Amino acid sequence: MGNCLVAQSGGPTAVINASLAGVMRANQLNPLYDRVLGGIHGIEGVLAGKLYDLTDVPADEIEILKQTPSSALGTCRYKLKRGQDEDFKRLMAVMDEHDIDVMFYIGGNDSMDTVDALSEWAAQTGSSKRFVGIPKTVDNDLVPPDHCPGFPSAAKLANLVTHGTKLDYDAYTRPEVFVLETMGRDAGWLAASCCLSGDVDLLVLPEVDFDRDGFLSRVQAKMDAQGSCYIVVSEGAHYANGGYLSAGESANDGFAHAVLGGAALTLKQMIVDAGIAPRGVVQDLSRAARSSNFAQSKVDVTEAYELGLSAHGRSADPAFTAQVVGVKRTSGADGAYCAECFAGPASEFANYVKAFPKDWILKDYQGVTGEALDYFRPLVAGEPNIIYGDAGVPLTVKPYNLR
Repeated sequence: MGNCLVAQSGGPTAVINASLAGVMRANQLNPLYDRVLGGIHGIEGVLAGKLYDLTDVPADEIEILKQTPSSALGTCRYKLKRGQDEDFKRLMAVMDEHDIDVMFYIGGNDSMDTVDALSEWAAQTGSSKRFVGIPKTVDNDLVPPDHCPGFPSAAKLANLVTHGTKLDYDAYTRPEVFVLETMGRDAGWLAASCCLSGDVDLLVLPEVDFDRDGFLSRVQAKMDAQGSCYIVVSEGAHYANGGYLSAGESANDGFAHAVLGGAALTLKQMIVDAGIAPRGVVQDLSRAARSSNFAQSKVDVTEAYELGLSAHGRSADPAFTAQVVGVKRTSGADGAYCAECFAGPASEFANYVKAFPKDWILKDYQGVTGEALDYFRPLVAGEPNIIYGDAGVPLTVKPYNLR
């Protein structure tokens, strides 16, 4: 039957391992492949021949894997570039060496581009190797799925933090502003989702060019009216000339992406320097939004797992390659939220950014529309049955890259 390979890439999410668990468990229930091999540290590790056998992992460990944050196989930021034939040849040699027929790649936009590039190269060289993508991203910016695994749990955590810190903020009488920063380089989905809490006074998103004077006037109005102002900003907020609010824009992460972080600090200092408030508090969600397994959305972990199952099952078709599985929103008979898995060409998932809809953004940084809240609400619903250890924290597996 041959073997399959599964690897993870890019920034982890709270449910990325649920998709890995789906591939592993699917092959135990319906063994399409003799062995399921895990690529340690994504494509970078695969190129180095670093593989781990996941075939016979016990079912109870797979359940704990589903609630384990970070990438259990290890991740990477290695860019597989078209025209760099030595990498393609090396990957095919590793797959041949281990009798691997299919590679499942769990990742974001760049990872789906890797699936597309590998598929193109295989077709051009007459190789029978197949490549399948399973998406993940807390930014929720992949086209064409309704939403991406990882985002609902990040949104759930973001709302918990927003509401909790707003209550903490409201306990004081001293005049100050509060600024919460979320991930979101090119799209403001995660920042916008914080409005579900009902606690956001002003919202700054990448989809709307930042107007310093207009923003400061809105902060002043909030401070005058209520003596407080709770602000949420996406890390990718920028001016009309494309310059980011954050200070780290000169560096890049190896994919020609600016290294962001610091938008909240910039806003706070801007407000203090303008004399609107004497001080401000900054909270950066950063990696907490993608690693808080205790705040998993039940919808999210379920769908991430099912996408792993779906990718494995669809690969039974020998023609299934250069494809990515995704989630499509549907409605049940009672109008309640439902979702189904679909598959589409990797080329349609890669190198596109799904921006937060501008018609869902209220003017003057005032938040989002009811339609946006209706979109978010079912995604954060429910909690999975978390398995706890004696220490009172969720059990996790020892990462396979550390074994």
